[in-house]
Amino acid sequence: MLERQFRKVFGEAEAKKGQTGENLLKLLEGRLDTVAYRMGFGVSRAEARQVVRHNGVLINGKPVNIPSYNVRPGDVIQLHDSTRGHLRTKAALEAAESRGFPVWLEVDAKAGKGVFKSYPAREDLPPSINEGLVVELYSR
Repeated sequence: MLERQFRKVFGEAEAKKGQTGENLLKLLEGRLDTVAYRMGFGVSRAEARQVVRHNGVLINGKPVNIPSYNVRPGDVIQLHDSTRGHLRTKAALEAAESRGFPVWLEVDAKAGKGVFKSYPAREDLPPSINEGLVVELYSR
């Protein structure tokens, strides 16, 4: 994500009610490229983003190729049939299945499909993320 996009997302997080840092994390975790990575559609974030850009992902049965698309709770995200057959995608799904999936996602790795149940709570995200420093930097 580039600086200009990040500033826009930060502005949205600031405008919402609640803590800016938590809102920022929820908005970032709700992006399609991040959800695709968390579901195991790519080994890295860059690979998951590429799968999205190359029309490899369907949301509620419709193709979406915009990595910054905001996924809503209840959306069904699945791999396109042709993408599911790729060796790299199969390997990525197996690797993700072995490390486990986040609680806010319901994933069927065999079918290459999952449901975005809800936005993550702060305690569901790694404690190593210090969103306070990001808010402090961008609030200037």
